[in-house]
Amino acid sequence: MDTPETNNENPTSDSSVIIYSTPVCHFCHAAKEFFTENNVEYTEHDVAADAEKRQEMIDMTGQMGVPVIKIGDDVIIGFDEPKVKELLKL
Repeated sequence: MDTPETNNENPTSDSSVIIYSTPVCHFCHAAKEFFTENNVEYTEHDVAADAEKRQEMIDMTGQMGVPVIKIGDDVIIGFDEPKVKELLKL
């Protein structure tokens, strides 16, 4: 099993950020670029390669679309930049 990738550049919030993504997902790439540009620490799970994390995402959301972004206890399906900014207080 692959270990999750972590980008730990100066987090802007105490909330943990997890993104469930696939390598070919345009909106996943956009979300990760957004996190990097805003110095947000995140953990990435590639649900194309990790069946356990894929099932975790499906159990959490009831669907298979990506990205799924979890910020603290809040879950966002898709890359909703205004909602992400609100939750991260950016």
